[in-house]
Amino acid sequence: MKDRLLLAIVSTIVVTTCSFGDGLNLHGWEPYAQRPALMPTMSKSPETESLEMASSGHFRCNGAWRKSVPVIAGTFYTFRAEYSSLNVTLPRRSILTRIDWKSRDGSRLSLPDYPANTSTSGRLTQMSGSYKAPEGATTATIELIFRWDENGSVSWKHAELTPSTPPTPRRVVLATVNHRPQNSSGPDQNVRTYGRFLEIAGEKGADIVCLPEGMTVIGTGKEYLEVAETIPGPTTKALGRLAEHYSMYIVAGLYEQKGETFYNSSVLIDRTGEVAGVYRKVSLPRGEIDAGFTPGSEFPVFETDFGKVGMMICWDSQFPEAARRLAAKGAEVIMLPIWGGTEPLFVARALENQVFLVSSSFDAKSGIWNKKGELIAEAVEEGSVAVSEVDLSEKIFLEWIGDLRAHIPRESPPVKEE
Repeated sequence: MKDRLLLAIVSTIVVTTCSFGDGLNLHGWEPYAQRPALMPTMSKSPETESLEMASSGHFRCNGAWRKSVPVIAGTFYTFRAEYSSLNVTLPRRSILTRIDWKSRDGSRLSLPDYPANTSTSGRLTQMSGSYKAPEGATTATIELIFRWDENGSVSWKHAELTPSTPPTPRRVVLATVNHRPQNSSGPDQNVRTYGRFLEIAGEKGADIVCLPEGMTVIGTGKEYLEVAETIPGPTTKALGRLAEHYSMYIVAGLYEQKGETFYNSSVLIDRTGEVAGVYRKVSLPRGEIDAGFTPGSEFPVFETDFGKVGMMICWDSQFPEAARRLAAKGAEVIMLPIWGGTEPLFVARALENQVFLVSSSFDAKSGIWNKKGELIAEAVEEGSVAVSEVDLSEKIFLEWIGDLRAHIPRESPPVKEE
């Protein structure tokens, strides 16, 4: 009872001392910079109940509003902060928040946390994250940071660190198929054959399964464009029946015809059997260019009922840009229908972007890689299916760095994303 009462008292203190922008005063927030020459122009605005920061005309600006609040070791906390900005060139690098957990004597107990979840509503952007106060923690120092911008300004409207329940693991069963049809009469036979492996994946409880690139042409002796079809079309209809029956998502590499334009595409079919999304291969190799394909121009990310999914196709994996664009848009799983490729790049794409990657291939591994770049499941034998249950909320912590995914948008090169 005593512990619960103490938690209630501290919880109230945390809410009332860390929050602002909801009728509370701005007491306790102090300006901070690593050295005076870096300090932005900073002010408190009682009229708008906000903390203001503006560049002093130098790109070197790097400062924060800082405040320490009491916490209870071992307790989970949810952090939220909201801001609006003006003329900031690259917000993902210039606007961020930090939580530094401290012991009673003020020493740092663990590497700081950098809330990485972002969402925008109107003019306000919210940053959030869920964390467990480490053993020995008595305070958390909150920093609202603005840096590396010559002309912009930021107005912090709200910030709070509140006790919460432990986050629920976000488990999903990923699956891949290893099959190379031979002596096939055509696309219909290939689809029927792959249907048997989809049934196996469905019986194994797969939430999403990956099929290879060009699944309707391999083994048929036909040319790419001969098997091209519309999306939706006959293949998506057939795969959709299995997706609906087993209540799973299916990703498959198809050749798409849209009028006089042909694409090497990957289709996402949802649990109801409907087409939920299409990705058109951006990086075309010489053979596909010579065959008459047109490249796509976008890297879409699709919302599913378990998380965000992106797709790449074969040669896309050769270049870092595709996976990085998908991760920047929030992709947590990248599905990779592929004919054959450079397998160390599968490791790199997963590790450098902190995503799960699933490949289905004819001439490379059909496998599942985790955020560490480790191969955690592989369909080794011809005609086999591999599945793995993963937790999308898993965080990878590196020595001297901390939560790697949280650092990627803050510290990756200043290239503007689409």
